Amino acid sequence: LCPCFLYGAYVFLPFDAPLLPTISTRLVYTLRCASFATFPIVLGMMVSGISRLCSSALEPFGELQREVEIHRTYVSQSVHLFILYFFNMAVLATYLPQEVLKLIPLLTGLFAISRLLYWLAYAIGRSFRVFGFSMSFLPLLAMLLWNLYSMIVLEPENLLA
Repeated sequence: LCPCFLYGAYVFLPFDAPLLPTISTRLVYTLRCASFATFPIVLGMMVSGISRLCSSALEPFGELQREVEIHRTYVSQSVHLFILYFFNMAVLATYLPQEVLKLIPLLTGLFAISRLLYWLAYAIGRSFRVFGFSMSFLPLLAMLLWNLYSMIVLEPENLLA
C-alpha cells in the first residue's frame, strides 16, 4: 500500500520541490519537511498528559491504566521511529536527484498519517496495530536500504569523506 500511495501522490499532486542545488539547502528543506512529521507526536504528548490528569490513579508513579499506557507507549515508539526516519530522510535528500526531491514531503506525510493510523489501531486493539506500524517501518527500511546502496555501490569513493 505504501508504494501505491507514494506513486499516486507523486504523480497526481500538483507541486514540485524547489530548486535545491547544494547539500545544505537540501538538508534545510528536509528539516522543514520533518517538522510536520512531529505533529502526531506532539498531539500524542498532549493527549497523554490529559489522560494522565483525568486518570483516577492517586499515585503518579503507580500502576498506569490502559488508556494512559496506550498514549505513553505511542509517544515513546513514535519518537524512536521519528529519529530513525529523520536521519534516513536527511541522508536520502543528499543522494536523490533534483527531479525526485518531491519524495521528501511525501514521505513526511506518509510518516505522519501512518503514525496516526497506528495510534488509532493501537487504541482499538493490539492486534490491529500492525497496519500502521508497517506503514511507518517499511518505508524506513526502504530508505535505509537505498541509502546503504547509494553509499556503498553508487559512490564508494565518498563513503568516508
